[in-house]
Amino acid sequence: MAVKVNDFIELDYTGRLKETHEVFDTTNTEEAQKAGVHNPHAHYKPVIICLGRGQLLKGLEQQLVGKEIGTHEFTLSQEQAFGRKDAKLLKLVPTKVFLRQGIRPMPGLQVNIDDGLGTIRTVTGGRTVVDFNHPLSGHEVEYTVTIKRIVTDKKEQVAAILDCEYHLHDADIFLSEKKAVITVKQLPPEPAMRHLSSVIQEATEIDATFEAKTAPVPPTANAEKVEQ
Repeated sequence: MAVKVNDFIELDYTGRLKETHEVFDTTNTEEAQKAGVHNPHAHYKPVIICLGRGQLLKGLEQQLVGKEIGTHEFTLSQEQAFGRKDAKLLKLVPTKVFLRQGIRPMPGLQVNIDDGLGTIRTVTGGRTVVDFNHPLSGHEVEYTVTIKRIVTDKKEQVAAILDCEYHLHDADIFLSEKKAVITVKQLPPEPAMRHLSSVIQEATEIDATFEAKTAPVPPTANAEKVEQ
């Protein structure tokens, strides 16, 4: 069965730079270990996405539309992937700006300036060049994607949205017809909950509300002892 926009699909994927075959993203533990990019804190597992909602690269999602369950290989141009390098996004920053914050600038260091994430390219005397292009811009990329199944279970769909949109892995989901109550240890900020509820409603037609998990009541310290 061919997948279409708004289908929830489970997939494994690995992304590589076309020119060097260097792995920059993967859902597979063995692939990460083999490529020397394994992160012990990362969650390596198949992901469930709603196709067409921007949860993967737009160019990759476009390639997936109409494909059957199974393994597929794609090559994405710079424009389809992370864009071309834009010279306007190279900014000259006085080195003293970093030194005042206790940061010693060096090539390759990622920095946050005015809520923008950039990578230091060069440091010459009192001047530092920061590149605000995406680190993978200017590259063609290759993806190997295995579409494992189309996901129709509503609870799985809601869980997938929580994971993709807010990295919520520990939520309990209680479904009743067209409503879902989602309980979490700590409630997300109000704007995040509104956003998640909106995405869930649009993608699954389920009205979702959030509640905080209640801690179990500990036994009373002054409980009477049982007579021997």
